[in-house]
Amino acid sequence: MAEGGIVRVRHCGAAIFCRRAPARCPACGSPLRGAGLPAAPVRLPGPFRHGHRQPRALLLRPAAGTFLGGYDGRSDLHVGVSSSQGVVYNYDEEGVHRAETGWEQCISIPLVQPDMFGLLQQWDKLLEEFSAGEDWLPHRYDEHDHNCYTYALAFVNSVLTAQGKQQMSKSEFTERFVIPRTKQASRYLTLHQELTAKDFYIVPLPDGENQG
Repeated sequence: MAEGGIVRVRHCGAAIFCRRAPARCPACGSPLRGAGLPAAPVRLPGPFRHGHRQPRALLLRPAAGTFLGGYDGRSDLHVGVSSSQGVVYNYDEEGVHRAETGWEQCISIPLVQPDMFGLLQQWDKLLEEFSAGEDWLPHRYDEHDHNCYTYALAFVNSVLTAQGKQQMSKSEFTERFVIPRTKQASRYLTLHQELTAKDFYIVPLPDGENQG
C-alpha cells in the first residue's frame, strides 16, 4: 500500500479512516455526498520522506526494514545527516558511512533554513571535516554512549558553535525536534497498521468535535 494513501472522513461523531473515500458512512450507512464539509474526505499527508531527496537534514529510519514494512514502534532507529546532495552520513560500529541508497523512507528534520546562505554553502565541507575526525573511528563506537545519535547531535552542535550559538543537550534536542516528528509518525503508523487488516478504522471524536 502506498504511503499517503489514508483518507479521513468525519461523520456520526467519529473520525473514519480508510484507503478510499466511501460513498456511505460505514457507521450509519447514510450517503456522505452532500453531508457537509466535515464529511468531505481529507487525504492525510504521510510523515515519511525519501531521505536522499532531503538535503541538509537529520534523518531517522528503522535500523532494520522500513517504517511501512512492519516496523513495530519499539525497535531501534538509525540516525543520519544528509549532505546538500542527499548523501546520508551515518555512524555505526564500522565507522562513518556515506550512503547514497538505503534511506528512501525516513523521518526528516530539516537542519538549515533557506535564509542561512553561508551555512548552505559550507554544509558539505563542515559535514565531511567533522566526519573525518578521530571521534568517529570504528573502535570508538559504543552502542549506548557513542552511537549514531551521538554523532548526529555532535555535528549539529559543532555547527551551532561555529555560528556562535549555544549547544543543545541530547534531551533538549530530542524534545524540541525529534519527539514531535516521531509522535506524528507513530499516529500514522497506527492507522496504516489498522487499515492493513480492515477497510475502516473508526475513532470517536471528543464532544467538542462531534460534527456531521
